[in-house]
Amino acid sequence: QVQLQESGPGLVKPSQTLSLTCTVSGGSITTNPYYWSWIRQPPGKGLEWMGAIAGSGSTYYNPSLKSRTSISRDTSKNQFTLQLSSVTPEDTAVYYCARGLHLGRSARYEYDYWGQGTQVTVSS
Repeated sequence: QVQLQESGPGLVKPSQTLSLTCTVSGGSITTNPYYWSWIRQPPGKGLEWMGAIAGSGSTYYNPSLKSRTSISRDTSKNQFTLQLSSVTPEDTAVYYCARGLHLGRSARYEYDYWGQGTQVTVSS
């Protein structure tokens, strides 16, 4: 059974960089053909795919967020990390990590394993 757990600060100030880590157990993040994604849901809105890192280590980003987003991994810890720079209150959302077989999907059923999600609020 694969389990994912997000961790990171719940409050970030505007203009700062948001950094979240997803710790994976029960499966390796280097396994192909899976993509390990970050997805967020702002209050009152739908899910938004932000980007992913493949088992190979290649990264992929939502074009609308690409200039501010970076995804990396630590294979020794079986973790992957999201960094989102220059945050604004519009980046307030529940942030999820998830495993899937495709890129760019924003429907919950497209992913077979999800973290529980972590609330991030951007406020001064």
